[in-house]
Amino acid sequence: MHQALLVFDVLLDIFAQVNKIPSTGKKTLSPRTSLASLAATCKAFHEPAMDLLWAEVDRLQPLLGCVTRLHPLIYRRGRAPWDDTWAEGIEPLSADEARQFLHHSGRIRSLIIPSRRSPFPAPLSNPHRGLFLSHTLCHCSVFSVNADPPQSITVPGAALEDLSTKAFYKSTADQLSILSDRVRLFKQLVTLSCPPLGWAAWKHLSNLPTLVEVGICEVRGHGAPPSPWPLDLHIVNFSPFLNLTTLSFTVDSAAYITTILQHSQFPSLKRFSIMIEVVSSTEAERLFRALSHYKQTLEHLTVILSEYHDLQNNYLTAITHLLCFTQLRFLQLDCPDSSIYLDNNLLLEAMSAWPHIHTLKIEGCGIRPSITFRGLFTALRQCPQLESLRVLIDAVNIDIDPNAEPIPHTSLRTLDLETFESPIGNAEVLARIIFAWLPCVDQVNKVADDWEPWDEVNIHLVSLRAAARRVAGGALNT
Repeated sequence: MHQALLVFDVLLDIFAQVNKIPSTGKKTLSPRTSLASLAATCKAFHEPAMDLLWAEVDRLQPLLGCVTRLHPLIYRRGRAPWDDTWAEGIEPLSADEARQFLHHSGRIRSLIIPSRRSPFPAPLSNPHRGLFLSHTLCHCSVFSVNADPPQSITVPGAALEDLSTKAFYKSTADQLSILSDRVRLFKQLVTLSCPPLGWAAWKHLSNLPTLVEVGICEVRGHGAPPSPWPLDLHIVNFSPFLNLTTLSFTVDSAAYITTILQHSQFPSLKRFSIMIEVVSSTEAERLFRALSHYKQTLEHLTVILSEYHDLQNNYLTAITHLLCFTQLRFLQLDCPDSSIYLDNNLLLEAMSAWPHIHTLKIEGCGIRPSITFRGLFTALRQCPQLESLRVLIDAVNIDIDPNAEPIPHTSLRTLDLETFESPIGNAEVLARIIFAWLPCVDQVNKVADDWEPWDEVNIHLVSLRAAARRVAGGALNT
């Protein structure tokens, strides 16, 4: 053996490279197979190879496969990896089998437990469910359609940094309370994704200097019971979330989000995303007012309101509430079942307020488009860094002279223009205007679902660019 292989750090680096080698065919060994072979080569190779082999585990079957009684059931020929039927009717692990199950658990750094039923096979009865969460575990994801997923997280790993748990059925108040209690046991979390948490859990999270990202995802849909968390409690303000930069919510109503924002401080918040099932005009007003506290730091904002209710049937005036966010780089505003008010004047005001923006998507802007090409090009001058744009536009009443001297916008590359049921006007004229004013846009609605109305415009754009290339080629030849 070469002397360099006796240096542990060198050996680790070599094995780490082996673990990255992609499989290119049936004759090529997979990284896991190679690591298993290395582990069986000699004592010097065993520990570092086994550490890498067990560092990332998908499902609990590999650990259960270490149990002598279960090995032939789990690794029988023809069994699909997601097939959990082998565990039906199997007796729970004995004390000796639990030790076999735990034999390699201390090496695991990342664990994913996806399941269409219970995340824990039958052999893992209650006394053993928390055993896999060792002190070395850094990343853990638990997904289950079972109605009881929060209880999957039992004994915390001291080093756990990333935790993700997702339920596919609405959880009860007791289940969410258990989840909140478990989350409070983790002291080094960096990222967290889970169903709604109680106020005590939020209080705990506000004191974690390591935390940078939190995502709350509630099971949504009509007929689902409301969130079990009472919103009328006397909640003390939380400590500042000093280093949290990303916050997202997918919930049924705005009240939960608004309450969190009103009682929290996020001095480093840069990315904020909300997807709400139903919101009234009053709730939207409160939410945007609470969110405005982060106007100096927020750069990435996504707001999706599935249903917006207003007693006077007015348009959603969300854009006026967002004008104070002068640092925005990305904005997606979508209200599919309602209408967002936007016209030429407001678009100009908005783009003047967001000089750094590079992606702007505003969907659901009313039945009759109020933005014209003249209004669009005037507003674009305020955003020289804009690269991607989606808005509703009047493509019939063309108010730009195609022969006028253009003021090209050279950064915009992705252009998605909604028309709803409005027809496209003169396709050739529109293509000439887009070609002259937006020279970096190859196609309109290139990756959008509603590309068909712009098909004729895009054909003309292809012809115009081909002609321009021929002219440029001829000039070079002379």
